[in-house]
Amino acid sequence: MRDTPGSLMLFAAGFGTRMRPLTDDRPKPMVEVAGRPLIDHALDQTAQIAPDRIVVNLHYKPEPLLEHLAGTGVQTLLETPDILDTGGGLRHALPRLGTAPVFTLNTDAIWIGPSPIAMLQEAWRPEVMDALLVCVPLQNTHSHGGQGDFEIDPQGHLTRGRAHVYGGAQIIKTDRLHEIAEEKFSLNRLWDLMLAEGRIYGLEYPGHWCDVGQPDSIDLAENLLAGQDV
Repeated sequence: MRDTPGSLMLFAAGFGTRMRPLTDDRPKPMVEVAGRPLIDHALDQTAQIAPDRIVVNLHYKPEPLLEHLAGTGVQTLLETPDILDTGGGLRHALPRLGTAPVFTLNTDAIWIGPSPIAMLQEAWRPEVMDALLVCVPLQNTHSHGGQGDFEIDPQGHLTRGRAHVYGGAQIIKTDRLHEIAEEKFSLNRLWDLMLAEGRIYGLEYPGHWCDVGQPDSIDLAENLLAGQDV
């Protein structure tokens, strides 16, 4: 169906600057947490929905990721010569993803709880939503080190605020990407268009979430996975 998401985009094209020296010889999605690359932890979150296709964008040191994903059925898309940011990267991938709404998932976080992708699939209502974002209460985030991004009202509408952190998982309609003139841009540009019309919604994540953005986040994420208090 036109409004039913079937494709999933994994964002894996960052430089991994904050992860150095671990990213001196590999992209950040190949950094291991609990003995497995971050990209595999992200793919775990997609298992319950069996998407029609998964597309991952690559830029920095793509060879280890290309080798790791070979034979998995995951489609790879190189962004070159420049990285396009999340909005530009998603628009660049549309020929692979199709015209229906898409799931997107960042590859630099560990989720402790239900699959955010399965939650999105169950809660998606395309008649009122242009985007549905999984947001984590600030007190349930780990190694985030910043403020929240959004507030969620009782009806699920999102507004900019500090109570919830965007966890990096969403369903989003992509039609309006073509309204943005720049080649490189953040998905925040598209979200702002949707926020202005009240058509962006949030799901509160019931578990914990760890941003694996720097080397000392790895021990924290591993302790969470092991069920230890942090």
